[in-house]
Amino acid sequence: MHHASRRQFMASTLGAALVASGRRVPRLSAAHLHRHHVERLGVGAIGLRYQGSVIAHKAQMYGDIVAVCDVDKNVRDQAQAAFGSTPRSFEDYRELLARPDVDVVLIGTPDHWHVKMALDACRAGKDVYVEKPLSLTIDEGRLLARVAEETGRVVQVGSWQRSDQRFRLAVEMVRQGRIGRLQEVEVVLGKNGVGGPFQRRPIPAALNWNLWQGQTPDVPYLEERAHYTFRWWYEYSGGQMTDWGAHHVDIAQWAIDSLPVEIDARATLPDVADGFNVAVDFSARYRYANGVTLTVADTGRNGITFTGDRGRIFVNRGSLQGKPVEELAAHPLPRESLSLYPHDNHERPERVGKLDAIVNHMGNFFDCVASRQAPISDVASQHRSVSTCHLGNISMRLGRPLKWDPQREEFVNDSAANGWLKREQRAGFEVA
Repeated sequence: MHHASRRQFMASTLGAALVASGRRVPRLSAAHLHRHHVERLGVGAIGLRYQGSVIAHKAQMYGDIVAVCDVDKNVRDQAQAAFGSTPRSFEDYRELLARPDVDVVLIGTPDHWHVKMALDACRAGKDVYVEKPLSLTIDEGRLLARVAEETGRVVQVGSWQRSDQRFRLAVEMVRQGRIGRLQEVEVVLGKNGVGGPFQRRPIPAALNWNLWQGQTPDVPYLEERAHYTFRWWYEYSGGQMTDWGAHHVDIAQWAIDSLPVEIDARATLPDVADGFNVAVDFSARYRYANGVTLTVADTGRNGITFTGDRGRIFVNRGSLQGKPVEELAAHPLPRESLSLYPHDNHERPERVGKLDAIVNHMGNFFDCVASRQAPISDVASQHRSVSTCHLGNISMRLGRPLKWDPQREEFVNDSAANGWLKREQRAGFEVA
């Protein structure tokens, strides 16, 4: 669909989409609908360092960046200068959400802010593209899944490998029996960061450290806690289990088409004051309700291996390999017949690799903003995928196997483990 007609399509088909979707979507005012006839969607971007800036640039293909927000003034100023027409700039994301010209919100912050911001955006009537991993805890993810459904907002999670043709085809082949009955999936993520003790430094004048910390404990500033290396602290993230796991475990679980019931993870945990605290070495083994086994390791060739009783497939960001893949030349899987995702836009070319796949992932999001259909990385599936990653981390930190009830979303007869489904939240930043 051409950019100029996207808003017209959204407005003209809104009534039919509401009926067809079966979901409750807040009614748009007459003024809002009129604006949708004549303008492209207004996009507000929150968190603009690293991945946040990547997704904001991709969103410009489909909408206009009208507001930016970051708790680091240097990042905020760079972002404001990077986008045309000089978007409004904010330190507090709530001011961005209050703007009527913001239709869609992008969230590229560290993990511990994802759910809180997405909740507030849904309740403010905005559709949301939120980076992976979706949540910091399992309880957070449950809450967001419920609120997204209640508000009828479209929520796309940035697990873009679902929009990468290699990963997509690998899962389709497994689902359609090209390796026979799936028995085991092996995932290799890579090693966690190691480091510390780090030197305590004055808080940079440009950084609002209190806002950056959000729900997490108020601690002295360390440069290594913020920006990219936040992922090596359990306070803010979950290491590779949730970072790469939100990609590879998601693809694995997409193919398995079931949920885990047993988890047995092992890890060596560091004990370094003012140092990274995620596992130094880790592995995890899951048994799914349908009998499939998933193993996760931190050493080996990064990627996913699917093993069935009639073949194997390996996929990562650079390759798709295996005899069943070679056999596609003689026995292809027609794109139009694939059934993983029912709302495909077949006019969009197949893409592989991060930057190109995000073009399709973002395009799918904007398609669904118009149609009110669930996107390919919808909040329900991504909550379940990152929950599997959280389960592994909980087993590692407890140092013992766990049994999981995926329907009730709680550990079986294990009050100690169930205490890890949520975390204490700092006053004023509660996720509720």
